Amino acid sequence: MNWGPELAIILGIIEGLTEFLPVSSTGHLILVGHALGFTGDIASNVEISIQLGSILAIIAYERTKLASLASHAFREQRDFRSLVAARGTAPWTTLIQQSIQAQPNLWFVIGLGLAFLPAALVGFLAHKSIKTYLFSPTTVAISLIVGGIIILVVERMQDRVRVKELLQVTPRLAIWVGIAQCASLIPGMSRSGSTIVGGLLAGLDRRVATEYSFFLALPTMIIATIYQMLKSQAAFSQDDYVALGIGLVVSFAVAWAVIAAFLTYVQRHSLSVFAYYRMVLGVIVLLVVR
Repeated sequence: MNWGPELAIILGIIEGLTEFLPVSSTGHLILVGHALGFTGDIASNVEISIQLGSILAIIAYERTKLASLASHAFREQRDFRSLVAARGTAPWTTLIQQSIQAQPNLWFVIGLGLAFLPAALVGFLAHKSIKTYLFSPTTVAISLIVGGIIILVVERMQDRVRVKELLQVTPRLAIWVGIAQCASLIPGMSRSGSTIVGGLLAGLDRRVATEYSFFLALPTMIIATIYQMLKSQAAFSQDDYVALGIGLVVSFAVAWAVIAAFLTYVQRHSLSVFAYYRMVLGVIVLLVVR
């Protein structure tokens, strides 16, 4: 199937449905692309660029929290500077612990930045190798199965919950989530799945881990998408941009609905259904590609 509006709609629906669920949007886009004969550099460029619709959906859905977070963090950084000025001989560790309690919005933003760094560094160093050797249905299938098993194991450890509010996610916990996000560089592992699992292991409850995954998606996906679009802009014609715009609108609308539904779902249910789905799909793909 050639790249155009029809394929853009299909990919937009798949991207919107899977980006924020722990099932791997990249994996699904690769599988569908191979099934429809849409592969190669143009497919990779489209798969990453079309994520912009999902990013905008997160910004729109969380706009109130994002605005509050930004305004409070801006005010709190002035309070932090005053705290530093009055530090005297107090140890830096004590001062930072006090500040984390007193300026939670500021440290939440700092934590997001720290959580972004591990995957950004690994992705920058290994991007070419990952794209060359791992963007295949077999890799996706194996990753789906392995990721599903990990989700089932971690779900049985929910007695570890200590963090029940988003602003209680400290930089130390954020770094653990960021390290877990590195697994998502393998197609099929899932960015949201990796970060949610990382959050659960760090002691976040399921809803907080899920919402933190959404917030962490912003710096991660924005930078990755902008980088890819700038890098590949010469490869797109005017008609390609029209189709890409259609895909972005579709992914935005679908992702918005999925975000709202998923946040409600995780308050009452485990992630086991997604784990089983991953494993079944992975086995089917392995049987088909053999």
